[in-house]
Amino acid sequence: MQIPPISMKTNLPILYEDDDIIAVNKPAGVLSTELHFGVGYVHRLDRDTSGVLIFAKNQKAYNFLRKAFHDREVKKTYLAFVYGVPKEKKGIIDFDIGRSRKDFRLRSAQPKAKGRLRDALTHYEVIGEIPDYALLKVRPETGRTHQIRVHLKAINHPIICDPLYAPKHTPALGITRLGLHASEIDLPLPPGTRVHITAPAPTDLSSAFAKFINLIPRPI
Repeated sequence: MQIPPISMKTNLPILYEDDDIIAVNKPAGVLSTELHFGVGYVHRLDRDTSGVLIFAKNQKAYNFLRKAFHDREVKKTYLAFVYGVPKEKKGIIDFDIGRSRKDFRLRSAQPKAKGRLRDALTHYEVIGEIPDYALLKVRPETGRTHQIRVHLKAINHPIICDPLYAPKHTPALGITRLGLHASEIDLPLPPGTRVHITAPAPTDLSSAFAKFINLIPRPI
C-alpha cells in the first residue's frame, strides 16, 4: 500500500492534490473550520466524523466546487456503524429535515420539526451485519446538517456512539466516538475532468471494521 504524503502544515495525510484542490483525511475530533489550505474548505464534516475533506486552492476552484456541491454533482460515500440491523438491506430515506423543538443543537426528521423543513435524501445499503449491529454504506444526495445521523435515527438505526442522536445507547464494537467515516468522494474538477478519492479506514475504527471484514461481499 502506498503511504499518502503528509501535510507539513497539519500533519494530516494528503489523499489527492492538483493545481486546484487538496483532499485530506480528516481525523475525528477536529473541526473542519480549524483546518486551513488554500482559499478554504468547500464542504464540512462533523467534528467526530473522519474521512475525505476537500479544500480549494484558488478562488476559481472554490466557486466551481461550491456550485458543484450545490448542484449535487458531487457523489459522497460514508461508512456507518449502526445499532440494529435494518430489515430492508437497501433503501432510500426521504424525510425532510428541520430543527428539533427540544434541543437547539439537534436536527429532526419529524413532521413537526421547527423552522423551515428542507428536503433530504439518503441512500443506504447494508454491507455487513452481526447480531444487533450493522455496517452501512451511505450515500447522501443532499447535504443537510447532520443529515446521515438524523436519517438513520429516523429509521431506528442510529449511528453507534452518537452523543446527540443516540445518547441513551451503550457504546459498542469498541467504538468510542461517532461511528461514521467519509470514505469516498467523486467530484468534477475545473478542467472538465472528474476525480474519485478514497480515505482509508481510520485506526480508531479498525477493531470495529474487523468484526465485519469477512462479511462484506465486495471491497469498500
